[in-house]
Amino acid sequence: MPASSVFALPDGYRHHRHVAPWWVGYIMLMPVRNWFQNPRRILRPHVKPGQTVLEVGTGMGFFTLPLAEMVGNHGRVVGVDCQDRMLDTLRRRADRHGLLDRIETRGCRGETLEIRDLGEKVDLVVAFNVVHEARDPERMIGEMARSLRPGGRLFLSEPRGHVDRDLFLWEYGLCREAGLRAVDWPKHVRQMSVIMEKPVSDG
Repeated sequence: MPASSVFALPDGYRHHRHVAPWWVGYIMLMPVRNWFQNPRRILRPHVKPGQTVLEVGTGMGFFTLPLAEMVGNHGRVVGVDCQDRMLDTLRRRADRHGLLDRIETRGCRGETLEIRDLGEKVDLVVAFNVVHEARDPERMIGEMARSLRPGGRLFLSEPRGHVDRDLFLWEYGLCREAGLRAVDWPKHVRQMSVIMEKPVSDG
C-alpha cells in the first residue's frame, strides 16, 4: 500500500480487499436504512439541479435514485460499480421510477474506474462506504480527483467501526495529496465524512 505523507497507515494494518457480494445490495435497499441514513437528508446540501454527479460504488442505487431526482431533468448521474448484478438491478429500479434517462451506469474492472473521459467534467463525486474496498485506494482517489472540475467537490464517507479513524484519516491524506482541500466535516450517524474541494486556479 502506498504511504501518505500527511497521515500514515495504522500500525500493523494489512489491506484485505473485500467487495461486498451482490446480494448484500438488497439488504442495503431495506427501508429501515432511511431512518438513520436518509440519502436526501445527507446529500441535499451538496447537490444542485443540472449538476453532473459521479457515484463510485453505486450498488443497486440507494443513493443513485435520490441523486437523479435532485439533479433534475438537465442533470446527470454516472454510477460506477464492479458488479454487473448490482448495475442490472439499479437500471431496473431507475426505469421503474422514470429516472433511467438521467443515469449512466459503468462497470469497472481491475484497477481503474473507467472514467478517463470525465476529466474535469464532474461537479460532485460521491464515494460512500467504498474506498476501503478498493484494491488501490490511491489510484481510486486520484481518478476521482481528476474527474472534478475546478470548484467541484468529493463527498468521502466511511462506516464508523468497520473502518477505523486512522484509516479514514489516511484516505483523507490521499485526497490532500491528490490536490483536494477539506471544506467541511459533516456529521452523520455511524459515519466518518469529509467534503473535499478541487481548488480553482488563480490563473
